[in-house]
Amino acid sequence: MEKFEKLTGIVMPMDRPNVDTDAIIPKQFLKSIKRTGFGPNLFDEWRYLDQGEPDADNSRRPLNPDFVLNQERYQGAKILLARENFGCGSSREHAPWALADYGFRVIIAPSFADIFFNNCFKNGLLPIVLDEKTVDDLFREIDATPGYALRVDLETQIITKPDGGEISFEVDEFRKYCLLNGLDDIGMTLQHVDDIRAYEARRQQEAPWLF
Repeated sequence: MEKFEKLTGIVMPMDRPNVDTDAIIPKQFLKSIKRTGFGPNLFDEWRYLDQGEPDADNSRRPLNPDFVLNQERYQGAKILLARENFGCGSSREHAPWALADYGFRVIIAPSFADIFFNNCFKNGLLPIVLDEKTVDDLFREIDATPGYALRVDLETQIITKPDGGEISFEVDEFRKYCLLNGLDDIGMTLQHVDDIRAYEARRQQEAPWLF
């Protein structure tokens, strides 16, 4: 998993509550478990004007010019600003895969669905919970400022705005450690690979019939 330490990026606002995982990555794209290749179909039903299908040439599909992801001012955005209950619905891990594959590393919202929130940390995304007033202020500032960017420092847990203002955020210490060190569940296990190998060798001597 890619480490997360500091990030400066353009912020894309998604001003709608209760964005569910089927909107983030529709069900027809869930056949693959490669974790990559989902970015072109992120928010597919809102992003395009036609029906999306696996293996379609997305470069030939008509874009919805009114959808925020297609607007020129938000191209290359790495931070997503959302409303409450982001990531609700089914527990599909493809949702954070799609967000990460598109290029997002940070999602800011007043609240997240629990399973989605947990899946973000396991896939190198940093979900940040801020109070509704702060989120409202960010939406207004983004709307008034093309190219609006934030700097997110995970170590200090500080978000720095373009005017120099700072916003602190909370994050679980263990999850922070994992992100800073690029450790998902498999990475955590592999930290103990020597102990695992030693145990397997010992068990092979103690119970050879198992092998």
